[in-house]
Amino acid sequence: MSTALLWVVFGALILGLLAVDLFVFHRRPHAIRLKEALLTSAFWIALALLFTGWVYLERGSQTALEFFTGYLIEESLSVDNLFVFLLIFRYFAVPAPFQHKVLFWGILGALVMRLAFIFAGISLLERFHVLVYLFGAILVVSGIRMWTQQDVEVHPERNLLLRWFRRLMPVTPGYEQDRFTVVREGRRWATPLLVVLLMVETTDLLFAVDSIPAVLAITRDPFIVYSSNVFAILGLRSIYFALAGVMQVFHYLHYGLSLILVFVGLKMIASDFVHVPIAAALGVIGAILAGSIVLSILRPRAVTLPPESRPPAS
Repeated sequence: MSTALLWVVFGALILGLLAVDLFVFHRRPHAIRLKEALLTSAFWIALALLFTGWVYLERGSQTALEFFTGYLIEESLSVDNLFVFLLIFRYFAVPAPFQHKVLFWGILGALVMRLAFIFAGISLLERFHVLVYLFGAILVVSGIRMWTQQDVEVHPERNLLLRWFRRLMPVTPGYEQDRFTVVREGRRWATPLLVVLLMVETTDLLFAVDSIPAVLAITRDPFIVYSSNVFAILGLRSIYFALAGVMQVFHYLHYGLSLILVFVGLKMIASDFVHVPIAAALGVIGAILAGSIVLSILRPRAVTLPPESRPPAS
């Protein structure tokens, strides 16, 4: 299969899956329950594994390892996105039945933005090799910053895009069902749901600055980089609803993700001097993820009760 045809077929497959997801399974807005979230998460993960098998048959074991490693990096780094999305939804009090629609259109926008990011990043790395060290340094610094940042806060008033948007278009005081815009007195108004969508889009754009260089440290094949991003992002919605209630349980995962960023960044910086096999890199990333999850379970975070909830002293 030619490269152009491969991109066309892959794009058609993804658009078809998104159309089925939006117009068949989620035609009517509804709150995503845990069972549905787990089933759809399993579906997207199984689809990624099947795609890994296809890459293995078509391009060999090395490329399949590159895809799966990139997918694992993207999926694990997406966990941090999930926590921020949760904060955004809570800040804007987004009703549960409307959250899937926001994530759907947010992810659709992310697919387009990341495609541009990937081709720009690969083109820059091919023309200016010194950028390998810069991208690696960005990942190391991001990992250290993630390690030291304990609490994440959402400040919509500091979002430049959102401030500009509010000047450009009036926003209704409340939600208008699952609509992004409404017409009132002959004028188009945005609803808070569109504001939330803009927040999700800009948040993903910021996360892409970390995640895409991390995958570029594994492979420079644009199709493998993009497809690993796509499968990770497509499963992000389902994983969000599956983990929304228990994300804080895995409190050591935050540190695991920071170690992954530092490891991948150092691998990128040392790529001209030290060759780390993809299988070894996959093993390190998998071990860090598994270790942080197991440690979170073995050492659960202590819950501090508010004064009125504490039992009286005997």
